[in-house]
This record gives sequence, structure tokens and C-alpha cells, in this order.
Amino acid sequence: MAKATDVRPKITLACTECKERNYITKKNRRNDPDRLELKKYCPRCKTSQVHKETR
Repeated sequence: MAKATDVRPKITLACTECKERNYITKKNRRNDPDRLELKKYCPRCKTSQVHKETR
């Protein structure tokens, strides 16, 4: 089991337009304490959209 205070937790990225959760990645909590925002390809929207970290 992963610890709640893990330095590199798994996060899910969701599209801001259609809210579909498309990507799973890891982030470093020390370098990125805020929620992550990345521009990634959304297959449902068929274009590149901003994806935000979900809990």
C-alpha cells in the first residue's frame, strides 16, 4: 500500500472540457505542491486540452 505522505504519489489527470479522466502519472510533491495542469491530447474531444489533477 502507498503511504499518504508518499513523495511521488500517483495522480489522475482529467480533461477540463469533457471531464473524462484520461491519464495517470506521478508527481513530486516537494517540487509541485499545487495541483498539476498539463496540456495533453483528449481522445473524446479529439484535440489537445488542458488536463487538471483530480483527487
